[in-house]
Amino acid sequence: IEKDVNNVYKYTAKGNLVAVISNGTAVLGLGNIGPEASKPVMEGKALLFKIFADIDVFDIEVDATDVDKFVETVKAIAPTFGGINLEDISAPRCFEIEERLKKELSIPVFHDDQHGTAIVTLAGMFNACKLTGRKLKDLKVVINGAGAAGVAIVNLLFEAGVKEVIMCDSREIIHNGRTDLNDTKKKMSKLTNKSNVTGNLEDAVKDSDVFIGVSAPGVLTQEMVKTMTKDPIIFAMANPDPEITPEEVAEVRDDAIMATGRTDYPNQVNNVLGFPFIFRGALDVRARKINEEMKLAAVHALADLAKEEVPENVKMAYGNKDFSFGKNYLIPKPFDKRVLTRVSSAVAKAACDSGVARKI
Repeated sequence: IEKDVNNVYKYTAKGNLVAVISNGTAVLGLGNIGPEASKPVMEGKALLFKIFADIDVFDIEVDATDVDKFVETVKAIAPTFGGINLEDISAPRCFEIEERLKKELSIPVFHDDQHGTAIVTLAGMFNACKLTGRKLKDLKVVINGAGAAGVAIVNLLFEAGVKEVIMCDSREIIHNGRTDLNDTKKKMSKLTNKSNVTGNLEDAVKDSDVFIGVSAPGVLTQEMVKTMTKDPIIFAMANPDPEITPEEVAEVRDDAIMATGRTDYPNQVNNVLGFPFIFRGALDVRARKINEEMKLAAVHALADLAKEEVPENVKMAYGNKDFSFGKNYLIPKPFDKRVLTRVSSAVAKAACDSGVARKI
């Protein structure tokens, strides 16, 4: 290994070992609870890696909110691992942390709260568009929530071909006339809202095709939903309580397609459909990074699998429910074992095709 550092993959467990790293500043549904309190969540994440993709994990809770200190800590321990999964780190620090680590390390670095959410969301949106006869380039999309997930969704939407996106934070529409924007939101003001529309969420939602919520419970009202176009696509993903419930939407629209982050509703946008299999594909070809091509490959693999016939064993795992592609089945189920082979192989191929794989 000293003579050829690549031999570390041959003689050690590095190639199948991922670090799940958090400082506990943005734990889902709990907020800034600190590194110790985040540990049970990180241990759970480690189990999901192992159960779904046979990837070994060390969970590491770092007592550091300063970007420089956090980055230096991760860089110092990176030789141990084949990949780094950043978890539950608050915005906007999470953006700088990930970007710096991606530039300074030669192993995959992936902030799942950003990209995992974006990948599964876009897969579901692809299929909702197919059902309603829409093209991505013609959509008017509204995103409520300008944190880690919202920003990643915006970037991936543009990569996929969406042209018109309006983004809202907790105050109003993000536009280039606002003086209260942090650096991340300033970047979003240049990417989104090309017509520089002003106003609040109600103004943004009017005549929109798609609403994507990664924000707070109850912010999307029935009156707003009424103003959306025919066959509205609504992904209300605040957890545990969505921006609007499917029952509330059904009271005012019978043509809507809905997804949430909840297990008790159809079309759950669940990150476990992404991160285990994305890392599996990346590790298998010793990828230096997880790039946009690999993310989009995962999107297409998930979207395509949802159109296939669902095996009986998957139906049995979910109480003998009869799943078939349609309004209530846009996204595959996590316990569909085909997700592992489809997504990981698609990601691995994309890594090879885009030149970031070290092993073919």
